[in-house]
Amino acid sequence: MRRFSQVDVFSAEPLLGNPVAVVHGADGVSDDEMARFARWSNLSETTFLLEPTDPAADYRLRIWTPGGELPFAGHPTIGSAHAWLEAGGVPATDDTVVQECGAGLVRLRRGERLAFAAPPLVRSGPVSSDDRGAIARALRIGEDEMVDSAWVDNGPGWVAVLLRDADAVLALRPDFAAFGELEIGVVGPHVPGAGDADVEVRAFVPTMGIGEDPVTGSFNAGVAQWLAGDRLPTSYVAAQGTALGRRGRVHVELEGDTVWVGGDALTTVAGEVAL
Repeated sequence: MRRFSQVDVFSAEPLLGNPVAVVHGADGVSDDEMARFARWSNLSETTFLLEPTDPAADYRLRIWTPGGELPFAGHPTIGSAHAWLEAGGVPATDDTVVQECGAGLVRLRRGERLAFAAPPLVRSGPVSSDDRGAIARALRIGEDEMVDSAWVDNGPGWVAVLLRDADAVLALRPDFAAFGELEIGVVGPHVPGAGDADVEVRAFVPTMGIGEDPVTGSFNAGVAQWLAGDRLPTSYVAAQGTALGRRGRVHVELEGDTVWVGGDALTTVAGEVAL
């Protein structure tokens, strides 16, 4: 039996964020067993905590969706760091946790809430006209409704679309059958001062075995690397999950060249799992 935690991420209130399943002490669990458990848990991501192979890391993390393994994902990074610390993990540096994953070493800072340093984008830049057409069809909108678009891929494959406002984001009714291999995130600004969030975000990932991801750290990191300090402030809060009955809040801060993506985390299920 192995220790198990299910952590609600990006919400200060239970059951309103994005859950991640975390298996502790997973050294010795095979790839097939990890994949099978991720399909069984049926969450957007399931993670496995292991001993690091890099001496600079505090722990190693493997991240699985029901459809396969990811090199990096945001809410599993925060949720797994929370679970590791809660289980008695002691980082080499008091105010920083270093995670080893498929994307390399990821730093998390400890403060009011955990926040990870956004990893470098593996694909960035403008979107081709053919891809813009495919994205518009998948989102069921006209290309003229897309204020801008860019690749913001830090591992999962994200392409980002900026819409005119938060209402346009919430009105989307995507055609998941038209996505193909696309993983599309959208962002639109809220009316300034109208609430506790500056932008509304949605992320659509049918390729990962789910339709819409409730709250997405990796996509928010990519958006910030694209827009923070330009079309968005250097410090802002993103709302996500509204369309799914969640209340995710992602806290983003640009410091120099580093984007920090933070959120609250709460353990909602704790126990043991037979693996």
